[in-house]
Amino acid sequence: MEFLYHPDTVLTASDLETLALDLLAEVPIPGVEGCGFDSGIIRQTLLQAVVDQKSIKAVTDATRSSYSDDYTLKQLHTVPADDLEAAVNDIFAQQATMILGPSPRIICLNFVDIHYHGCPHADASELCHTKPRDGTSKCHRYLAGFVLCRAKPLVVAVTPVSGDEPTSDAVERLLDHVAALPFTVAGLLADRGFYNGASIERLDAVAPVALPIVRRGKQMAEKLDTSVSYWTEYVMYNGSERELRFPLAVCVSYQQGNRGQHGVLVRAYVACDLTDRTPKEVEAFYQKRSAIETAFRTMREARARTSTIDPTVRLLFILVSFLLWNLWVIVRWDVLATPRRGGRAYPSGSASRYFGSG
Repeated sequence: MEFLYHPDTVLTASDLETLALDLLAEVPIPGVEGCGFDSGIIRQTLLQAVVDQKSIKAVTDATRSSYSDDYTLKQLHTVPADDLEAAVNDIFAQQATMILGPSPRIICLNFVDIHYHGCPHADASELCHTKPRDGTSKCHRYLAGFVLCRAKPLVVAVTPVSGDEPTSDAVERLLDHVAALPFTVAGLLADRGFYNGASIERLDAVAPVALPIVRRGKQMAEKLDTSVSYWTEYVMYNGSERELRFPLAVCVSYQQGNRGQHGVLVRAYVACDLTDRTPKEVEAFYQKRSAIETAFRTMREARARTSTIDPTVRLLFILVSFLLWNLWVIVRWDVLATPRRGGRAYPSGSASRYFGSG
């Protein structure tokens, strides 16, 4: 498969399809026992649904060479969730080895919420709650780790999150996947969803951490009552067995009419192992994670639609969309970008232009 990442001639649509199917060939689909089926047809149907942003039924209804939608989903329902997560994260590590090399990297952590209107498949804990959208606050949640790299923002780890587990448990699973990557972690950037003692401790044990605080409590209000940037220490769960102390970078800036706002703006960040920087440098370091928003938008351009209540099948669709996003990053870097002085020149257009239908 590697020669296709460095083709001697033009990389055709057929080559791209072969690359994608080679990736999906490593995804376990055991199938119903005693029921003979061609897993290649199943994977081809899955790939078409993801690329076209359609349901399995829409693809099978329009394709003569595929199985029926009921039969296809029957086989996909046999995918084991744990094996699926392990296999795809192994692929992520292989992709990182291809394109990133051993240099230390910064990892951005983010929750991916897919809003959901249905009922749980077997247990209410399958669902999480988030900000309401389209008439529901229920969602299937996934925790993803992205490499902070402008040219090669690969997804390097993903794990599903259940509604009844602490955030720190999902963080620990993700960090286990990160430990298998071919580079050391130079820093971890997370959002407010990780602002709890257990998560901060687990992140800090791996690499320097930066994440914004949640504004609550008298102690925090006092520390944010300032007109100058400064370093301080914050005590979480003060006086309890869970007491946690960490450096707090308090940053003051002036809005100067930005978005119609004026006056002083005070932000604060958990900044473990970053005290060699100024508070404003910590803020600039954290704001680099905004680059992953492009990755999320592109990932959603390659996601199958489904009404199934099976969380494992939904996890499969999400993981395949991330695999295709990574494939797009690799092809864009290795094949489509033109080497030149000062950095490679990239083609215009998004992933859907190259991986879209037709």
